[in-house]
Amino acid sequence: MPAAILNPDATIRFERQGLEQQPVIVIDDMLADLPKWRGLAEAADYGTMGAHYPGIRSPVPYRVATRMRDELAALISDTFALDPVPPVLECFFSIVTTPPSALAPIQRLPHVDGLEPNRLAILIYLSGAEQGGTAFYRQRETGFETIDAARHPAFKAALERGIAAHGLPDPAYIAGDTPLYEQVAVHHARPNRALIYRSHLLHCAHIPADIPLPADPVTGRLSINSFLFG
Repeated sequence: MPAAILNPDATIRFERQGLEQQPVIVIDDMLADLPKWRGLAEAADYGTMGAHYPGIRSPVPYRVATRMRDELAALISDTFALDPVPPVLECFFSIVTTPPSALAPIQRLPHVDGLEPNRLAILIYLSGAEQGGTAFYRQRETGFETIDAARHPAFKAALERGIAAHGLPDPAYIAGDTPLYEQVAVHHARPNRALIYRSHLLHCAHIPADIPLPADPVTGRLSINSFLFG
């Protein structure tokens, strides 16, 4: 890996989303050596990890993920008011491979990665805009855009009532407003664009309905997903 993981000429902007005005950092041209990262991803061994991710993953070496976190620490600390910045919990190369027709019910709905406000996600797209991006949502009944431990019982009860009234969504990646959720924001993929956000924001992959989803790091929907918590 290069001496610096992050590109000193990256473009950084800050957005506040929805009614809760949650911060999201958007970084374009983030990695100093994108071809090197793509090469590492192409050489990695992939497999299914966990029941919820709709694809395959391969671990990024912890020391490399930690270097990335360390280079981002000042930016993260200032934006999310975290001191100290949490350590790396896990980091993966990820490829979405599950076709819409095969999605489990939970994969058709917005989700959170954890209930802790100090748990962060760093998502780096290595593929292009034609393969979608990431969208954020608000639960209609409760108005929640983030789900913490205190909100979770009300969120779950509202979800159960919504499904009882409207049924489960059809097998598809959620895109836009639905009877249960309003879309708060969508960030389109582009190579070497990163998003940094609190993991308890309701979100889901924003994937066009008609694209192929090959299990191939060269042509597939490839990203780096890092989670900070501890």
